[in-house]
Amino acid sequence: MGGTMAEKVQAVGVKRESGYLYFIDKQGDVSRALMARGGKKGGKSSKVAKIGIKKEKGYLYFIDKQGDISRSIMSRGGKKKVKKTVKKAAKVAKTAKTVKKVKKTVKAVKKVAKKSKKK
Repeated sequence: MGGTMAEKVQAVGVKRESGYLYFIDKQGDVSRALMARGGKKGGKSSKVAKIGIKKEKGYLYFIDKQGDISRSIMSRGGKKKVKKTVKKAAKVAKTAKTVKKVKKTVKAVKKVAKKSKKK
């Protein structure tokens, strides 16, 4: 989970059944859906427990091993995206001058990203 500690939001004590995916739905309740297995399609979701948790932005909410609702801070990395952009731009660019310009621009973007990460 990106090296961050999970914090318990609410004790629910949901007992899990195998073959189901448990999650917190848009209403903040605990729901489950039948998982797709071996050509069989998954099932529609059904509520397991009505809690009504208000989700905060920037957190990943999940059902922990004890069956309670927990959350952890979402990790947002951007390095992979920058590398992909460089590769795509290099493919699109046909002349060596254009490639050099693209690389310079990417270096500038990386510098800005590093500075904003330090703050």
